[in-house]
Amino acid sequence: MSFLARLGYSAESCGYCKDASTGRRTPNSRASYYLSSNTLSVDVYQALVDRGWRRSGTVFYKPDVLRHCCPHYTIRLPVAEFKASREHRHAINKWNRYVLGDEYIREATKRYPKSKEEKARLRNSFDLAAAVHESEYANLKRPPEPAHRFEVILEPDDFTQEKYELFKNYQQHVHHEHELEISERGFERFLCGSPLHRTNRTVNGKSQHLGSYHQCYRLDGRLVAMGVLDLLPHCVSGVYFIYHSDFDQWSFGKLSAIRETVLTLEGEYQYYYMGFYIHSCAKMRYKGEYKPSYILDPESYEWNPLDGEVRQLLDVKPYVSLARERRLKQTRSTSDTTPEGMSITESVSEKDDYFDYPISTAAEAAEAVKRGLSLFDLKVPGLMTVDEIEQDIRLDEQPIRLMTRAGLMTFQAQDLKSWGKGNMRKSRTFKGFIAELVACIGPEAAREVVIDYIPIPG
Repeated sequence: MSFLARLGYSAESCGYCKDASTGRRTPNSRASYYLSSNTLSVDVYQALVDRGWRRSGTVFYKPDVLRHCCPHYTIRLPVAEFKASREHRHAINKWNRYVLGDEYIREATKRYPKSKEEKARLRNSFDLAAAVHESEYANLKRPPEPAHRFEVILEPDDFTQEKYELFKNYQQHVHHEHELEISERGFERFLCGSPLHRTNRTVNGKSQHLGSYHQCYRLDGRLVAMGVLDLLPHCVSGVYFIYHSDFDQWSFGKLSAIRETVLTLEGEYQYYYMGFYIHSCAKMRYKGEYKPSYILDPESYEWNPLDGEVRQLLDVKPYVSLARERRLKQTRSTSDTTPEGMSITESVSEKDDYFDYPISTAAEAAEAVKRGLSLFDLKVPGLMTVDEIEQDIRLDEQPIRLMTRAGLMTFQAQDLKSWGKGNMRKSRTFKGFIAELVACIGPEAAREVVIDYIPIPG
């Protein structure tokens, strides 16, 4: 069983935005809805990521895309359609040559000559999976011995001192964190001991791992890089990737993304999720280079190609939902203010005031919520409406777990005395508290979870 506890809606400083004069993070520039879970099924988390959620340790968050200073859009790649670019192929081949060494390549070519057919195939096509696995020690024909022994192992996301030392090096050299800001406890909370249940299931006759794992890269026995991955029923979700500063020159960012794409393909997970695409942040646009990528519409939860109209809209406005643009275009068409046949991109105003949403900034929204404004009235993009909850969810029967004198017990929401007095639009009532959480996680997840209710004093 999966258990969720609500943390609520709040604003905080953004790690991607910095003040140009000081280099420091700007305050209260992003807002998200948060919840926590110490135990969650992979099926529930799959439903959450397909509604724009992401996790950091046991904390799960759904950005308010509209009010975010640099809007975060969930991005995914259908791996069966992926074509490696020239830069991707170059990174793979460069690493393989380093691992194997010139002497091994020359000797192996003599000992194990390729057939004419195989040579022709290699000239005319690029086998991504074969190239990724080419330098792995277990796949090599020996003798001779390669210059380096390279191994990649998928293992449970447990804490080890070796992993922590790699993390510490990465945070210091890549994110420029001070040594005092890095701790074993922080690493363990962030990247180890996931709440996702590890399990296996059979897909097309093959065993498929599910849950959270560390993909460890070892060179001559040394841990040089590590990917933190959530393996879900329909995707591989990249949580974080770290590598040692000794290997800066080897484009491990590209190597890891390609390898995780191949893991997705070989494991028949279908999609590779690279987290959030941030069009306004130059450092995060690289995710769009893995084509064909799709981003999640924050309102309709449709997947739209990251090209054409979506990319053009992102170039001229911070918040983009094709579902909203269609709705606005229909409104304009009805009022004869938009010429017939004009595309969404042609009709969009660069100075969109988002009149259909109250409160424009994260800080103001968080303050209003603190004062008691319901998320339904705030109109967070993608949130279920009260009407949709009444139509699609039996909120009265939502399982609730709370502490009693007899210990933790599970009830239906309607069994609790305060339920009947509540109002879904009153966030400070028990019913409003539950309704907001359900509206954020969606009907699929709501039907599969028990909500831990922890009353807030006062």
